[in-house]
Amino acid sequence: MMVEIWSDVVCPWCAIGRSRLDAALADFAHAEGVEVVLRSFELDPSAPVGGSQPMVEVLAEKYGVPRDEAVRMMARTEGLAADEGLVMHMATTLHSNTVDAHRLLHLALATGGPDVQARLNAALVTAHFEHGEDVGDHAVLRRTAVAAGLDAADVDDVLRSDRYASDVAADVQQARAYGATGVPFFVIDRRYGISGAQPTELFAQALDQAWSESVSA
Repeated sequence: MMVEIWSDVVCPWCAIGRSRLDAALADFAHAEGVEVVLRSFELDPSAPVGGSQPMVEVLAEKYGVPRDEAVRMMARTEGLAADEGLVMHMATTLHSNTVDAHRLLHLALATGGPDVQARLNAALVTAHFEHGEDVGDHAVLRRTAVAAGLDAADVDDVLRSDRYASDVAADVQQARAYGATGVPFFVIDRRYGISGAQPTELFAQALDQAWSESVSA
């Protein structure tokens, strides 16, 4: 059984949703038969490459609220993340373009499989939310990808080309074909769609139902 997750490394709800899915899988009797694959979705394709604007300013501008209110909004999300064991310092995060991060996630899947892809994704989430790094910066991406186990030469080849750009675009197009307008968006066995960072119990129910139906089909 396959679970596909459309997400972005700068999306806090994507990290929270993945954590809740992982919790459901930890108690799922058939977890060894489940493959989890990440698909690309850029939260903000217009984010500047090499930009250094703090996300708290972007959030304040987006919702037309004072900076202090944006900080409080971020703190509420940080609290929910902490409940899932995630460390987020959202007030120090940067407005980063993530297309190159997504291209490297495709490289990770192609060369190392879902486990390596998941490891790179987790490292990029940590770089963005915990360390306040620019995950659009090639030096950050290269260091993080190599530390996650990707081949340095392959990483360099991706970063200096447009390799996997069409795959990123295809993922976004598929998400829109499913009717997804935001992330996280989960698809189980290409039949069941789950939108948003739903409670762990909902993921558990969906996994049970999908498995039962796949066995009886």
